[in-house]
Amino acid sequence: MSAAVLREMRWWDLEPVLELEHELFPEDAWSPGMFWSELAHSRGPRATRRYVVAHTAGRIVGYAGLAAAGGLGDVQTIAVERGQWGTGLGARLLTDLLQHATAFECEEVLLEVRVDNTRAQKLYERFGFEPIGFRRGYYQPGNIDALVMRLTVQGTETTDG
Repeated sequence: MSAAVLREMRWWDLEPVLELEHELFPEDAWSPGMFWSELAHSRGPRATRRYVVAHTAGRIVGYAGLAAAGGLGDVQTIAVERGQWGTGLGARLLTDLLQHATAFECEEVLLEVRVDNTRAQKLYERFGFEPIGFRRGYYQPGNIDALVMRLTVQGTETTDG
């Protein structure tokens, strides 16, 4: 299997992205309108979003998105097709988002992850994200809590010694 190629998400990617979204997150999948709204803020001189897709063999196998405002980045979504789990694709997508967080001059990056998604939590911890709290009942239906994690972007933190 060839390595997936990353590129900016465009409107014509939405149909396969939505298919993957519904496969991976059947109970709380984003709507087409949510993706359209995010993409509307991802281009031009005042862009505040970064959305990227991973494709291989002519099909999308992953995607990710970041929102940025006022020095704060928020990982909106990361999704990797089950057949690509364990290939490092999630780490590549997160790396892309964090590079853009730096370009957006973010001092911190936040994200929410399901408390029962230990695979994703381990990925985020490898990148230096630390748990800072919970959002009770964040994921619906099912009333699943979200673990809130934060990364202080390198180059912006102060050192004490």
